[in-house]
Amino acid sequence: MPDTSILAFAFLCLTSFFTLTNPLGTMPVFLTMTQDMAEPQRRAIVRRATFISFVTLLSFTVLGQFLFKFFGISTNGFRIAAGIVILKIGYDMLQARVSHTKLKDEEIKNYANDISVTPLAIPLLCGPGAIANGIMLMESADTLALKGVLIGSITFIYTLTYFILRASTRLVKIIGETGNNVMMRLMGLLLMVIAVECFVTGLKPIVIDTIQSAMGH
Repeated sequence: MPDTSILAFAFLCLTSFFTLTNPLGTMPVFLTMTQDMAEPQRRAIVRRATFISFVTLLSFTVLGQFLFKFFGISTNGFRIAAGIVILKIGYDMLQARVSHTKLKDEEIKNYANDISVTPLAIPLLCGPGAIANGIMLMESADTLALKGVLIGSITFIYTLTYFILRASTRLVKIIGETGNNVMMRLMGLLLMVIAVECFVTGLKPIVIDTIQSAMGH
């Protein structure tokens, strides 16, 4: 019988990363920025963008604890900050808007040379919310099995993202604007719940330590 804690952690990883990566919300931006490109060129851009965002997120996730020690950042402080960032992203999605994907026509033209790095890979597919989530989950993964689940989840999500963007032309027609907005609101609500849990988990030990220190004096 599978360990329920591993299954719960895997579900948390998959849902949070899929929501933060938001390949469905990225589709309209990708199609707008590649509307004059041939299909092989689009495929190359999708391949580079998903690979770059995968490597970036994986690097921050694995090296997160080293960065904490190097900069003297407390885990609980980071959880609070990450909770606020993810909450803001979730709130924007609940309103069916993704503020960082709104690009003007002249900005789109400026990215014509190589949009796979910016803005497609960073910050659309691998933004601050996804990075914060990766570092936070790695800190929570206290066994080798959970760490493997986390890395496997990131790999799976970016593989799925690759295929979603590859099929974006067909998917946009199937889902439609209304379907995309409904899905974005549901994912935003889920993301806000995760953010609140993250915030409370970081704040609780700080409050307890403060109360204990005050009682000690």
